[in-house]
Formats: sequence, structure tokens, C-alpha cells
Amino acid sequence: MSVIFTTVSTDDEIWQLLELQQKNLPRNISEEVANDQGFVTVVHNFDLLSRMNAAYPQIIAKDGDKVVGYALVMAESFRYDIPVLTAMFTMLDELEYEGKLVKDYRYYAMGQICVAEGYRGQGIFDGLYAKHKTELSDKFDLCITEIAKRNTRSLAAHKRVGFEIIHEYFDTTHPELWEVVLWDFRK
Repeated sequence: MSVIFTTVSTDDEIWQLLELQQKNLPRNISEEVANDQGFVTVVHNFDLLSRMNAAYPQIIAKDGDKVVGYALVMAESFRYDIPVLTAMFTMLDELEYEGKLVKDYRYYAMGQICVAEGYRGQGIFDGLYAKHKTELSDKFDLCITEIAKRNTRSLAAHKRVGFEIIHEYFDTTHPELWEVVLWDFRK
């Protein structure tokens, strides 16, 4: 395996990313796989990912020409582009971290992270986040996201790379218990 960590530079990479996303949505995997390997919840489209990539390069893992993992950068300016995430950004506006509102920090939301089947457990998750820190820590103080509490594999992996839980809430719109996790690049 000769996986490299880089940023999206072609339309083909965006299409491959979208294909990987589709393969890992709960509706396309068994409940057993979702519980054991994790899952992604938000569906993006080519136009949105292209605009997100123009704002901040999206982080990917590649094995040759094949995209085998991704970790999306979702700047606050995209808060209204995915309706299901608007509520998260609104909540972040009111959350505090270290005595200061999250919105008063330079932060971005981790838009989604995913590693292809057959590449899991090989350090790609950690490599994607290491690339995030390299690419973005001079522009942002914090990386923040929310993870379904039942997605225990994702929660454990996020804690391993340095995220901490700062809030828990129940989403009544799409009944699910969520953990808000934050990675402080300044530490």
C-alpha cells in the first residue's frame, strides 16, 4: 500500500469522493457494518464539493489514482448549503469552549471523514487528520464536528487523534443522540 495524503485537484477526485460517500451511507450498508465500521450521514453533490474545494482544499487519501479516503473541510460560510447542518452551526454559535463562544474562534467544521473498505485500520484516518492540521492550523484555531453517539468507532478514532467531547444533545428532527467534538490546533 502506498497511500498518499493530498488535496483534491481534479474533478475526477471529487466524483470518486462522492462515490465513496454513497457506498458508506447507512442506507447502502448493513446495520452490522454501520455498527462495526461506522458510516457517514450527509450527502453532498458535485457543485457543493467543488465550491467547498475552492474555498479550502479538501483532504483526500489516494492509493495510486484511486481516492480511498477523505476528510472534508466545511467552512462556516457553507452553513446554509446543507440544511441538515444549519442547525449544527446555529448550535455552535451558542456553545462555549474555554470560556469563549465557539463562533469567536477561527474554526471550521469537519464536513465528514470516510475511509474505504479494505483500507480501514491502516492509519489512513489518522493520516487524513494529520494532513488537516498541516494544511489548516495556520488558518484556524479549532476543528469541530458532531458524531452520532452510536457511531462508537468514529468517536473512538476522533478521541485518538486529539478531539474532545464538549457537548451532547438529542436531535429531535432526526432522532439521534449526538456528541459535539472539538480539536484545538493550538494545543
